[in-house]
Amino acid sequence: MLLTRHAKERLVKRLAKRRKLKRVYLALWEFLERSKRIDVNDKVVIFTDGRKSLVCVRLECERLPLEEIRHRVEKIKRPYECVFLDGRLARETVPRKFVELIPEGEYCFYINREKRSLYIGSEGPLLAITLRPAKRKEREC
Repeated sequence: MLLTRHAKERLVKRLAKRRKLKRVYLALWEFLERSKRIDVNDKVVIFTDGRKSLVCVRLECERLPLEEIRHRVEKIKRPYECVFLDGRLARETVPRKFVELIPEGEYCFYINREKRSLYIGSEGPLLAITLRPAKRKEREC
């Protein structure tokens, strides 16, 4: 899961209490473990724990073997916000170094060069839009 700037600020304010990327993602994964997933439609997904709701949208990705991913990121020199969902790994680093930490296999791959973010995981990527108080129908679920 990738975060918009707004979602990251909301997570820092409401859950993580610190701005370090590792702490923000740790708080996010803890929230996801205790929450319920609601698929609103084919694009929007909401995770709710009864008090707070995380609103996300699905991102288009490619399913690639790790070798192809290495080939695509080898020329990138600037640090990116890199997320490996399966290993619960999130770092701000050069993608080529980050890909070395990932075991062999076939993964969903998403890269946004403009926002400098990279996602690798067995499931398709989600982009967290905001963390807000849960609505009544979300509290009842």
